[in-house]
Amino acid sequence: MTADLDIIILAAGLGTRMKSDTIKILHRAAGRPIVEYVLDLAAEISDRPPIMVVGHQRDAVQQAVGDRARYAVQEEARGTGNAVLQGAPLVAGGGNVLILSGDVPLTRAATLQRLIEEHRRAKNALTFVTMRLDDAARYGRVLRDGGGAVERVVEAKDATPEQLAINEVNAGIYLFEAGGFTDRLRALTPNNEQNEYYLTDLIAMLRAEGKPVGTVLVDDPIETLGVDSRAQLARAEAEIQRRVIERLMDEGVTFRNPNTVVIDSTVSIERDTVVYPFVTLEGKTHIGPRCVVEPGVHLVNVTTGANVHLKTGTVAEDAIIEDDAAVGPYAHLRPGTKLGRHVKVGNFVETKKAVFGEGAKASHLSYIGDAEVGADVNIGAGTITCNYDGVNKNKTTIEDGAFIGSDTQLVAPVRVGRGAYVGAGSTITKDVPPDSLALSRVPQRIVEGWAKKRKPSSS
Repeated sequence: MTADLDIIILAAGLGTRMKSDTIKILHRAAGRPIVEYVLDLAAEISDRPPIMVVGHQRDAVQQAVGDRARYAVQEEARGTGNAVLQGAPLVAGGGNVLILSGDVPLTRAATLQRLIEEHRRAKNALTFVTMRLDDAARYGRVLRDGGGAVERVVEAKDATPEQLAINEVNAGIYLFEAGGFTDRLRALTPNNEQNEYYLTDLIAMLRAEGKPVGTVLVDDPIETLGVDSRAQLARAEAEIQRRVIERLMDEGVTFRNPNTVVIDSTVSIERDTVVYPFVTLEGKTHIGPRCVVEPGVHLVNVTTGANVHLKTGTVAEDAIIEDDAAVGPYAHLRPGTKLGRHVKVGNFVETKKAVFGEGAKASHLSYIGDAEVGADVNIGAGTITCNYDGVNKNKTTIEDGAFIGSDTQLVAPVRVGRGAYVGAGSTITKDVPPDSLALSRVPQRIVEGWAKKRKPSSS
């Protein structure tokens, strides 16, 4: 954490190559807008709130970011130098100014710390991050003199063929000495093909003043990947997910095939849990210790206890699953579901706003919605809580120890008392007292010889 550091985050660009109605920094990667990763980085490096330069969709950006930043506005897109100039009046003065981009979510704090240390060691007026690329494409090339000192950066659109052959490029992360910073920004001119104010023109300006300018070469160019297209967004998300999984494995989680798992950066998993291939974990999902998550499981904002077994194809959202429960295969837990300890919800069971007490079971082919299910209740296959009357959702209560036979319809509002039995095939429209038996079947009728008489004669 650096006390004398102001950070300016450039976040005004729309990002037309995203082909989207949403500004690029609000596109999500691993569960969060990409700008949030930059804000996290800023908070890790400096104790001052960052200055965010906004432009396009500024209201949406400010609503998403809130009080995590101070704001300056770039009314017209006139280049990076002009954007930084809008934020300069908010710089406290003294110390240094770090320039980051809101669409670069992968930079590590260790890289910025190395930048800060080199800047201080060399007593530079400017130190910026560079990288070496086999295909430098649209990046600005770093030009050096015969002694290796930085002379300037030339943007790709303004570069000669010889300059385009240079593979050291500007990564777009700058650390300036605060003294004289604003005056130099005001001195920039748009003498280029784009008629824009380039922040990189400060390099030549500083060199002309005899000020030292240095660089730090980033170890992995992925850290400076900017998100300007859907393809780059996918690359950024893949890298964030890789880092999340790598951290979780270091903390004791097993991934059977990490490359096939989709996981948000907001997900947490405790040690000795095993995650199988093709699992999707989103939102604020938390998985407890010693759980098993089989292939095809999809969890959104789900919390589990310890020793939970989530079987193949289970889908759950906004649900709580307590210790030693088993769910699936192919179960669907909708929002408001809470499964107690040792609960079993089996294949092709759907729940919604359903609370299951300890040891309750619904093992096959049932819908349990708007229901309170007591401890040790057994719900047979094909049971339905008929919770919707066309106007209102109504509650079903099944008290502890009750037994619900297969193919039962419980027409809510209705209560089945403690220890009561409901016979298979029943439609229950009235409360069932404790320890009683409820049946509503049509009496079985047998007609002897009926089938034989229907068979055609053999003659």
